[in-house]
Amino acid sequence: MNLRSLVYSVYERRLTRKLAGKPAPSHVGVMCDGNRRWAKEMGFVDPNDGHRMGAVKIKHLLDWCDQASIAHVTLYLLATDNLRRPASELEPLLRIIEDLVTELAEDGNPWQLRVVGALDVLPAETAAALKAAQERTVGRAGVQVNLAVGYGGRREIADAVRSLLSEHAQAGGTIEELVEVLDVEHIAEHLYTRGQPDPDLIIRTSGEQRLSGFLLWQSAQSEFYFCDMNWPDFRHIDFLRALRAYGQRQRRYGA
Repeated sequence: MNLRSLVYSVYERRLTRKLAGKPAPSHVGVMCDGNRRWAKEMGFVDPNDGHRMGAVKIKHLLDWCDQASIAHVTLYLLATDNLRRPASELEPLLRIIEDLVTELAEDGNPWQLRVVGALDVLPAETAAALKAAQERTVGRAGVQVNLAVGYGGRREIADAVRSLLSEHAQAGGTIEELVEVLDVEHIAEHLYTRGQPDPDLIIRTSGEQRLSGFLLWQSAQSEFYFCDMNWPDFRHIDFLRALRAYGQRQRRYGA
């Protein structure tokens, strides 16, 4: 072990000890941002080289979440806005995502996968890979991993309202009756993440400090942690720093 590795190891253990007894998030959302920027800075011609390295980092992240006893993770992998990218970039990115989810679903991995996105906006091959991965991991006991692919926060809310109205109509109710009883919980029950707690902590890499449509409804009371490095450079100590920052905050929920 060289000196740099030794210093890293010592600091990693120190951060881990500082988390003992501190509040810990149950649900973490991660905006895996900066893959293309990383590829450019590293001198790669193909931006998808950054996405490939980012996919490798996701597997490390899930291991870290297992170690930290985090129950739910939502990964922002592909926004609906990203579907407007040139085919020369989008198609390889979709293949990378397909390969990633297929690998995460392999036997021996503990994670239970769930698709949280609009599959109808994705190519049939990508949608099929996501569905197969989700079905293969039903009942697993590890971290529940939400795969936000073809995801848009406004689209999710619109889909939730649409689903709610359809359910109410099928039950024979009228719009007037629904207006009388409608509250936020009715909509929450129709979100892609229904049945799960809202994210306690949302992490975004790359230095950008905005949500970009990620979990707009669910993040109303979330804590945010923004860090400057691009996603492929995100390390375990950076993850631990995010958990430390969360543990130091006082969540008041408006009170």
